[in-house]
Amino acid sequence: MSWRPDSVAVHPIVLLGVVDHFNRVSKHTKKRAVGILLGQTSRGVVSCTNSFAVPFEEDAKDTSVWFLDHNFLENMMEMTRKVNAREQIVGWYSTGPKIRPSDLDINELLRNYCANPVLVVVDPDPKELGLPTEAYFSVEEPKEATVQRTFVHVPAVIDASEAEEVGVGHLLRDVKESSISTLTSEVTSKLSALKSLMMRLQELKEYLMKVADGELEVNNEIMYNMQDIFNLLPSFNTKVLVDSFASKTNDAMLVLYLSSLIRSIIALHNLVDNKLLMRDSEREVAEEAGVVEPKETKEGKDVDMKDESKENEAENK
Repeated sequence: MSWRPDSVAVHPIVLLGVVDHFNRVSKHTKKRAVGILLGQTSRGVVSCTNSFAVPFEEDAKDTSVWFLDHNFLENMMEMTRKVNAREQIVGWYSTGPKIRPSDLDINELLRNYCANPVLVVVDPDPKELGLPTEAYFSVEEPKEATVQRTFVHVPAVIDASEAEEVGVGHLLRDVKESSISTLTSEVTSKLSALKSLMMRLQELKEYLMKVADGELEVNNEIMYNMQDIFNLLPSFNTKVLVDSFASKTNDAMLVLYLSSLIRSIIALHNLVDNKLLMRDSEREVAEEAGVVEPKETKEGKDVDMKDESKENEAENK
C-alpha cells in the first residue's frame, strides 16, 4: 500500500505568497497562479512553510496544453538549498479555484522532484466562510485492466509558529482600505467571526446528534477536544463573576460619562469665551466709527466710585 499523508499544514507565509503571486499575475483574468511548496514531512503531516512562484502558461481553450518552466524551478531550488537546506519540495499550489484536468499531468512532472507531492488549491478571493485551502494527494486506482492516478482529498489546516502569528498580526493591523471606515471594518470582522463560530457550533451539534442517534461511533479524541473547548468557557452562573463583570462595566461607563461631561463643559466654556470676544471686538469697531461713546476704563470707574462714596459720607455727617 502506497504512503498517504494524514494532513497538510499550510503556514501563513505561504498564503501571503500565494495571494501576492495571484495579484501580480492573474488578478482580473481567468489565468491561475502556480508555484512550488517547500517544507518538511513528519509523522504523516506535510508542513508547508515556504513557497515560490513558477512561470506557468495554460491554453485557455485547451487546458491539456500547458507549460511549466522546470529549468526555473531547478535554479530556484538550488538557491533555496543554499539558504535553508532543511526545506524540501513537498508539493505545489494552484489558485484553481478548483481542480483542473491538467493537474494530474502537472503532478506527475512534480514527482521528478518529490516522490509524493501534495496539491494545495488556494482560493485567493473566497466567497464563503471557512478555510480558503483544499489539499489533495494523487493515488493509484485500478480501472478495468489498467491503473490510473486520481486525486483524493486530504485534510488541510492552517498552522503557525508563535513568531509567525505575531508577524501576521502586525501585518494585518496595518492593512486598511481607505474606502472603508474603521467602524465598518470592525463590525464586518466581528460579524464574520460570529458567523464562523456559528458554523463550528453547528458542526459540533450535528456530530453529537449523529452520535446520540447511533449513526456514528463515539470518537474519544473528538470528545476530549470538545470537552477542552467547553472547559475554556467562563462560567457566568457564579455571583462573583457576574459582580466582577458588572463592576468593571460600571467603571468603564463612569469614565466615559465623565469624559463626555468634561468635554461638554469645555465646549460651553469655549462658546462663552467666543461670545465675549466677539462682543468686545464689535464694541471696538463701533467706538472707532463713533457710533457709541468710548467705554470707561476700570480705573476711571474706581475713581468715580471713591469720590461718590466720600461725598455721601460728608453729607451724612
